[in-house]
This record gives sequence, C-alpha cells and structure tokens, in this order.
Amino acid sequence: MFDDESFEEKISFRLSRMNVFVVVVSLSFFLVFVTTYIIAFTPLREYIPGYTDLETKRSVYSLQRRADSLERVFDQKQLYFDNIRRIVMGYEDGDDSLTAVQQSFRNKPSVKSDTIRYTRSKEDSLLRMEFENTERFNLMTEGSIIPESRRRAMGIANFFVPLKGTVTNKFNPAQRHFGVDVVSRPNEAIKATLEGVVVFADWTPEKGYVIGIQHAGNFLSVYKHNSVLLRREGDVVRAGEPIAIIGQGGELSTGPHLHFELWYNASPINPEDYISF
Repeated sequence: MFDDESFEEKISFRLSRMNVFVVVVSLSFFLVFVTTYIIAFTPLREYIPGYTDLETKRSVYSLQRRADSLERVFDQKQLYFDNIRRIVMGYEDGDDSLTAVQQSFRNKPSVKSDTIRYTRSKEDSLLRMEFENTERFNLMTEGSIIPESRRRAMGIANFFVPLKGTVTNKFNPAQRHFGVDVVSRPNEAIKATLEGVVVFADWTPEKGYVIGIQHAGNFLSVYKHNSVLLRREGDVVRAGEPIAIIGQGGELSTGPHLHFELWYNASPINPEDYISF
C-alpha cells in the first residue's frame, strides 16, 4: 500500500499458503472459543435448540413432588369432608369412612360395620360397674392407667344443652336412629353444644335445614329439621351460641322438633349420656 501523493510505501505484506492457513486456523479457534464461552457462561444457551438445563430439570422435579404431595393431602381432606357429609346426611349412600379408606388405599372390599352386633353379658356389665366404682374416687393423673370411660368423660364435661325440651325419640343405632329427637316451643333458638367450626350448613330434601359443627377432640354435632340456619359453613361458633331455629323441615319430619346427633371418632354416641335435655 502506497501514499497517493508521495507514492511512499506504507504497509506491505505478502500472502502465502502458510500465512493464509495460519490466519484461517487462528480465526476458527477464536470463533470456537467465543461460541463455547457463550454457551457455557451466558443465558443465551437457553435459546439453543436441544440444550438441556439441569437447573430447570431440578425445578420441575421439585414442583412435581410438591404437586403430588398437595394432591395426596387434598384427597385426604376430601375424604374427611365426604365422611362428615355422609354423617350429616344420615348415611344415605350406605357406606362409612372405614370402607371409603380401604377402597381408596387398598382397593379391597370390606365388611360394613353396621352389620356387626356386639352383645354384653350380665357378668361383663357387673364386672365393668365394679371396676369403675372401685377407681371412681382415686386421684390418678397418668393417662395410660385412666380407664377409657373416665378419660372420655373428663374431656367432654362441658357440653351445652342445644335445646331444652322433651325427648320423644331416643338414640337407637339398631334402627339407624343415630340421635335424639327433642320437642320444644315453636321458634326456639338451637344453640351449639361445644365450640367449633361449621363444616356443613345446607338444605336437604329429607332432613330440611341441617347444620354440622366440628369440635376439638374429634367430636361432631349435627342439628337437623331446622326452619332457619343462623350460621354458614366456615363460621366459628362458641358453646351456647344460637346457630338455627327449630322447625319441621324435610320429608321425614312429623312436627317441629330438633334431631340432634353426637359423633366421636366417626362413630355415633348417645347424647343423653352427656347432656340433660
């Protein structure tokens, strides 16, 4: 290369096969190095088709495990609320929680618990009475040596009377009557027997307006044949707080009364053993 005015030589170079080869190889190595650096250390690698990101795989795996755990917890909660709904509806589907759990997790048929009949002999009842009277006034604080009957009574000693009146139909599981019917004056307020959360509050064709309350200690109270409900699902109520008005709603009602049920660990118990109506 020469200057246009003085024709003085400025730059000179000579091309040869070796020089061209060296330049091309050096340029190729430089391009390979730059490309490798971009792929390995910059976010642009995510836009390359077929490139796998290990961090993305870890995130997907973690999210999948969380989704599986949430699905399992949701199924358990749904089974729990379905069991409460069956109790409130009066076992209309003819199934119980034990059968549902076995079918869900074991997929095996099970025997219905309502077909089992337990009978106590006279000697067994006398022995139980003698044992309970013997330890009745003992001062025991160890939970493992307190009889089940006394331990349960100690935990449920503060029931509030839901409705003052006359019991016209008593607790009779053999006839699938899992509660008591209480007759009182019209428009009387029905009160919560214990503090808890309303888990069911709706109208049913057979039972009228029904409300169910979940309490601490696996207790559930159910109030049926109401004319008006004063609380909704999710409400927190205290013992003695009005929750409904007495009525005769539903096809199975013959007059204004309250059908009251008390459940413990998904099993019906006699409300008159703990409450004086």
